[in-house]
Amino acid sequence: MYYNKVEICGVNTSKLKVLTDEEKKTLLLKVKEGDEDARQELICGNIRLVLSIIQRFTGRKENMDDLFQVGCIGLVKAVDNFNTDLDVKFSTYAVPMIIGEIRRYLRDNNSIRISRSVRDLAYRALQTREELIREKEGEPDVEEIAKRLGEKKEAVVHAMEAIIEPISLYEPIYSDNGDSIYVMDQISDSNSSEELWLENIVIKEAMQKLTERERSIINMRYYKNKTQMEIADEIGISQAQVSRLEKGALEHMKKQI
Repeated sequence: MYYNKVEICGVNTSKLKVLTDEEKKTLLLKVKEGDEDARQELICGNIRLVLSIIQRFTGRKENMDDLFQVGCIGLVKAVDNFNTDLDVKFSTYAVPMIIGEIRRYLRDNNSIRISRSVRDLAYRALQTREELIREKEGEPDVEEIAKRLGEKKEAVVHAMEAIIEPISLYEPIYSDNGDSIYVMDQISDSNSSEELWLENIVIKEAMQKLTERERSIINMRYYKNKTQMEIADEIGISQAQVSRLEKGALEHMKKQI
């Protein structure tokens, strides 16, 4: 499989250097001062981070060499834009930058046609979000983005959701000892009332083991059909925090079920 390749895009992954946190801090400070050699060393020292991220996209049947190159673009952007004054690990900042670059690439190559006006609004919203993050040094909510753009909140939410890459029914969502569970496996027959009743009991029991905030997020996401951005706006945290809490809650529920 691709993620076991020793060489990708001409890079021998078995010989890649791994930097310590202290080495990264030192190099980031040098990069800030304009040291090009430190910049190159920092980029090369984080290539493994890109490789670990592109493994998440192996189920999309995309060319891994292409995704690796796109991920490296995200890494370079992270190196060039990282704020050394913030008490944040470089990887914490770089991971969403790399994932965002890959997702933009996948959206641009999406077979589903989205109107130019909606796509343009989504990209303007993404650019505005990055501007606000730099200005505020924190995650903006959708209302701030809409206000800066002079657009309605609902229009911005619709545009952002429209460019999300659809998930294949055959995309793996869990794997244990080589046995994978796919999205299709999680789709039940609503006509089977007895099976649905039992499933609801199991889900409710699993939800009882979650924290109050986790239960609230799962309830809003899957029972009230709210987006992560809407939830973030409602409970007063960032969309990234909502995403992390949601993923953590789902992992806890999987273990219970």
